[in-house]
Order: sequence, then C-alpha cells, then structure tokens
Amino acid sequence: MTLAKPFLSDNAAAVHPKLWEAMRKADEPDNPYDGDALSGELDAHFTALFGRECAALWVATGTAANCLALATMCAPHGGVVCHAEAHIEVDEGGAPGFYLHGAKLMHADGEGAKLTPQGIAAVIDPIRNDVHQVQPHAIAITQASEYGCTYSPDELGALGAFAKERRLGLHMDGARFANAAAFLGGSPETAARSASGPVDSLAFGFIKNGGMGAEAVIMFDPEAAMQVRYRRKRAGHLQCKGRYLAAQILAMLDNGLWLANAAHANAAAQEVAAGCADRLLHPVEANELFVRLTPAERDALRSQDFAFYDWGADSARFVTAWNTRSEDAVALGKAITAL
Repeated sequence: MTLAKPFLSDNAAAVHPKLWEAMRKADEPDNPYDGDALSGELDAHFTALFGRECAALWVATGTAANCLALATMCAPHGGVVCHAEAHIEVDEGGAPGFYLHGAKLMHADGEGAKLTPQGIAAVIDPIRNDVHQVQPHAIAITQASEYGCTYSPDELGALGAFAKERRLGLHMDGARFANAAAFLGGSPETAARSASGPVDSLAFGFIKNGGMGAEAVIMFDPEAAMQVRYRRKRAGHLQCKGRYLAAQILAMLDNGLWLANAAHANAAAQEVAAGCADRLLHPVEANELFVRLTPAERDALRSQDFAFYDWGADSARFVTAWNTRSEDAVALGKAITAL
C-alpha cells in the first residue's frame, strides 16, 4: 500500500538517491567483511566530523548499535539507567538483555523522555553497595528523545559531569541524532558532547534519515572499539560485504547530506506544528510531533489520506522525513487547525 500523505514514520521514507548511486559504485570486488577500502575510511571521516579521534563501525540496525556499545560498559551483573520510555526498553524486544547477557535496565523518569542527574540519582542512590542488589554501570540517553525533545549543551554537560562523578558509562542512542544536531545549529560535536567530554559511545542513526540499512557505532575509546569489533562478529553483525554499508554512511556524510536531510525533516515538522497550537504535547525540537486528538479527529484526518500512528487513547504521533513534501506538511497543519 502506498501512503498518500505519509507521516507514519521516517523509517517508511524512501532511500536517498545518492545512496543508491554510492552502493552501485561500491559494486566492485574488494576485500570482504570490514577490510574493504570504504570501511577503512570511516574512522577518519568521523574523527573529522567530531573533531577528535574516534572509531566507527557499521552495523545493520540501531538495535545492534545500541546494544553492542552498551555491552562494552555494562557487565551481566550490572545495570543501565534509561528513561522508562526509552527505545531500548520499549521497542527493542529484550535485545539489551540478550546482548548484555542479562544486565538490567533501570528506569528513570524525566520530562519529554529526557533524563536528568536528579532523576537518575533518585533511581540509583537507594541501591545498597552490596552483591545482593544490581549496581548501575552505565547511563543511556536518546538524542533526540523518544518524544522528539533535544538535549541542550547545558543538559548534556550536567549529565556528563554526573556520569563522570559516579563513574558510569554514558551512551547516546542517536537514531535521530541528525535531527538533534540540526536543531542545535548543525554541530555534531554540540549534540554529543558535554562540558566534561563527549559521550563514551554513540549510535549514529542514518536509516531514519534517508539511509537504507546501515548505522554507525561511534566509540571514543580505542580499547572499547576493539571490544565492539569482537562482539559484532559474535552477534552476527559482521557482514561479509560490508563495503555496501560503508558506502551508505560515506554517501550520507559527503557534503553534509545527513545534516541537510535532517534540516528538511525538521522544517517540515515546524510547518505541521504551526497548525497545532495548544494541541502539542511536547516541544517540537526534531521531526516528531505528538498531538492531542480524539478518535473522531484522527478518523477525520485519515479520511483526508494522512497516515500516522495513534499514540494512546487521545493523541497521535506524526513524523516528518527527509523527503516530506512541504505542501503535505502545510496541508496537515491546516487540517489539524480546521478540526
């Protein structure tokens, strides 16, 4: 079924033509796995992007990116603090427990699905320091959050300082990292760095932003990156023709395509938001909108060929993408205004 006016998910968006072109160019014999020339370029490109040395490894899914990174900082007997509505808790089918061999996810609360030092402390401070209770080993945050809210530099700074003080790893799920970076002025460094340094690991999302089947695990510690290489193979994510994944990522990085795509999606979200007024449940700081709508109002929008997800009994989620047409975004905003 073709979606006439698609706001269902950025996962449903088309693959950007430049990625098809890049994969076609990669369709020549080269070394298998990650020994090809394109895979060999990733570290240098991401080091330049973030302005500091890092290692970048491709994987096929965001779930694998999150879990492989977290496995380097959390032992099976430990715990990862995340928001109660974080993707790793709600939408990854128990994968963190599988990849982390039973490690526990510890749920914290926070406005807009964002964590704060105070919210994390409320969860971990009551834990006794003995073998009878699971000890926290890491913190996982999402940039932008599950409700489309972006961590500011000050918020990241507070979390980074807290993680450092408590000796906890800090991982960032960046499924929509590009949208957060675009909202913060276009700097990936700003979107992933606190005053005390960068996050320890980042799942850099590309698939929601015009990619086909490649995400990047970014590790800012070379020793931890080597762990990910072994874990990736063991987990079945070391693809034998890795050059096609590398080709997608490099094409997105070329001339800032990743950022341009995200900026377009964010702008389309603002066009929709212009018609939502006080119906918005959260600030629109990326490409997701959560809108208060009755069942009858949702039916009215669907009768106009708008595709979207219900979000609870009285709200809906709309997601814009790199290829959302401006006229569709404006039309949706007007349709919501007219309800």
